[in-house]
Amino acid sequence: MGRAARELRARLGAELRQLRLDANLSQRAVAAASQVDQGYLSQVEAGAREPSFAVLIALGDVLGADLAVRFYPTTGPRIRDRIQAAMVEALLVDLHPRWKRLLEVPVHRPARGFIDTVLASPFERLVVAVEAQSEIRRIEQQIRWARAKAESLPSASEWAMLAPPDLPPPAISRLLLVRSSKSMRELARTYEAGLDTAYPARAWDIHQALTTAHAPWPGAGIIWATFEGGRARILERPPRGVSLGR
Repeated sequence: MGRAARELRARLGAELRQLRLDANLSQRAVAAASQVDQGYLSQVEAGAREPSFAVLIALGDVLGADLAVRFYPTTGPRIRDRIQAAMVEALLVDLHPRWKRLLEVPVHRPARGFIDTVLASPFERLVVAVEAQSEIRRIEQQIRWARAKAESLPSASEWAMLAPPDLPPPAISRLLLVRSSKSMRELARTYEAGLDTAYPARAWDIHQALTTAHAPWPGAGIIWATFEGGRARILERPPRGVSLGR
């Protein structure tokens, strides 16, 4: 967080300085017009101080520039809600011992974020990036995030353990664990073709691969979980009324 804040201050200061130079104005003139101390403005331009919105707006007004602040979604939140946590717990309980498991795996490039759970099958030379979602608002964003984080797994510090240098690198696959709620079932019906393209494996085949000793991994897919009384349960097949993954 500290490094990101320093980089943002430096970038903002450089933009302010460039605006001032483009306008052929001195620091003294801009400071006087915006009622900002010149020494403080010098530090802001150097990225050494973190100005308030009020100061930035005042400087922008003098320099003829509007201030815009927004968040750009990257690869999803770093924390899970209580339902997601229960779903992950149920998945880990059901897993066959042949699967090694890691929780909250940070990846750095090309995407930055955390993978909820990583499962590894050394015998199959396979690693599965698992994303757990109790609710999905934007399906295209979820698909993009999951793919980007899975492709970034080699940047994780745990990759050396998952992929020893003396062996061929393992294949990377994806698993989406979702809650069987009314809205999620409706989403699966509405966007069945798109989800089937991104996650084509059958839920039953995935469940067998996760819970038995020898069933092969069928590829990227979706499995479902119910949540009642504070506890989650992994379903062997998609819920009633959902054709996706059958």
